[in-house]
Amino acid sequence: MLSVVIATQENERALVPTLAPLVAGAATGLVREVIVADAASRDATAAIADAAGCRLLTSTQPRGTRLKAAAKAARASWLLFLRPGAVLEATWADESRQFIEGAELAECAGSYAAAFRAAAFRPTLLEALALLAYALGVRRHASQALVIAKPLYDALGGHRDVEDSEHDLMRRLGRRRLVLLRTCAMIESK
Repeated sequence: MLSVVIATQENERALVPTLAPLVAGAATGLVREVIVADAASRDATAAIADAAGCRLLTSTQPRGTRLKAAAKAARASWLLFLRPGAVLEATWADESRQFIEGAELAECAGSYAAAFRAAAFRPTLLEALALLAYALGVRRHASQALVIAKPLYDALGGHRDVEDSEHDLMRRLGRRRLVLLRTCAMIESK
């Protein structure tokens, strides 16, 4: 049902906490595969991905190109793009399944994508301001975790080779086609 795509580059420390919550989704059959699109890291990123049973695609291409190649190689009809260091809350699998099943039932899978709310392990002043901005209706791009139907992703042209390929994809998707899920994707503070 869902192929998870994670673009990495020297992310051994961030990859383990990102992969851990995916086990629940795999156990229930929601996660079909995890693809790590790595930029030929010299740290233990590849070993961690291999030990976790991920498909590893290695390329020295830019991030957007690696994400697009991983999406093309994905076997499932839905994609979950995660940034290394993004840790999904325990309820992510149930909420993602409900979103996907609801979209497929309403035959609107090609019309909407879902993003996880952002949260941080250690709030800072900037993160508090971001939460305030969100409460006031200012939407921050939610590129740390995005669920999107593969046909919609393809129709948008996928990730492009631009500086912030995730933000570019979110901009092309647009707010009107984005559903914000209640589950958070927590981002480790550096």
